[in-house]
Amino acid sequence: MDRFTEIEVLVQIVEQGSISKAAEILGQSVSATSRHLASLEERLGVRLVNRTTRRISFTEEGELFCSYGKSILSELQDAEALVGSVSHSPSGTLKLTASTSFSMLHLMPLIPEFTRKYPRIHVDIAASNRYHDIIETGVDLAIRTRRVEEDSSITMRKLAKTRRRLVASPDYIGEMGMPRHPEDLERHRMMIYMLADDPLRLHMQKGNSRTTINVTPTLTSNEGQLLMAAARDGMGIIAQPSYIVQQDLEAGRLVRVLDDWDLPQLTINIAFPARRHMPAKTRLFIEFLSDHFKANNYEDIWLS
Repeated sequence: MDRFTEIEVLVQIVEQGSISKAAEILGQSVSATSRHLASLEERLGVRLVNRTTRRISFTEEGELFCSYGKSILSELQDAEALVGSVSHSPSGTLKLTASTSFSMLHLMPLIPEFTRKYPRIHVDIAASNRYHDIIETGVDLAIRTRRVEEDSSITMRKLAKTRRRLVASPDYIGEMGMPRHPEDLERHRMMIYMLADDPLRLHMQKGNSRTTINVTPTLTSNEGQLLMAAARDGMGIIAQPSYIVQQDLEAGRLVRVLDDWDLPQLTINIAFPARRHMPAKTRLFIEFLSDHFKANNYEDIWLS
C-alpha cells in the first residue's frame, strides 16, 4: 500500500478521534481506512491504535509516529505548493484562523476577490477567539494580537497597529451622560471582553497622567460581536479595538468615550509556520492582505 496514504490515514484518525470520521474526511470506506492502518502497523511491527467496539485510543508509538507523520505530510504539501507556484497556478487548501470579529470584518470581505484571482485555492477559515497551536492544527496563517509566539518555529509579521477605544451608543450617552474623566466610568454600565489582557482593569493614559480603573461589569463575554450588539442596543460602554468599532463609529451607531485618554495599543500580526519554502498559497494571501491594509490606510485610521 502507498506509504503516504497510510501516514495520512493515521494522522486523520488521531485528529478526528475516529476511524469512521477519518474515512469520511479522506473519502474512503471504513474498511479501506482500517486496512491502511493495519498495513502500517504490520509494516512497523507495533500497534499504533487500540480499538474496542466503543472507542479508540492511541499508543505511545502511535502518537510519536503521528507527530513525525504530520511533518512528513507538511513537507509534501510544501513541495506540491512550490511546484504549483512555479506553474503559476497555485492550488490547495489555505487554512486561516482569526478571531470571529476579524474574520467577519476583515477576512470574509476579501475572500471572494482572492478566490476569483486564484480559483484553485480553497480557503478554510477557523474563526476562534482563543489561540490554537498553529503547528498541531495545521494552520497556514493566523491573525493574532499577542506580542510574542511561544513557539520559536512560528514567524510573526506586523500587519497594523490599532488603538483600543471606549465606545457607547448615542442613546446610552443621552441617558447616562458622557464621562469626562476615567473615574466617571465607575458609575456607568461597563461591558467587558474577558479574553483581553487584565480585562477587569482599564489602564489609561493621557500625556503624563496615568490611572487604572477597576471595573465591575454589567455584562461579560468571550465574544466581541455579542458586546458590540449590546453596545449598539444601549446597554453600556465597551472597550474594543478600532478595527472592530470603526464601521459603527463612521455610521453613527456608536460614539467615542474619553477619546483623549489612551488604552494600551494592540499590534495585529500575521503568524505562520517558519518553513524553508513558504507555500505559494500562503505567500500570495499574505501579500494580498497586506496590500489591502496599506491601500486603505487602516493603521492611520485606527490610531487616529
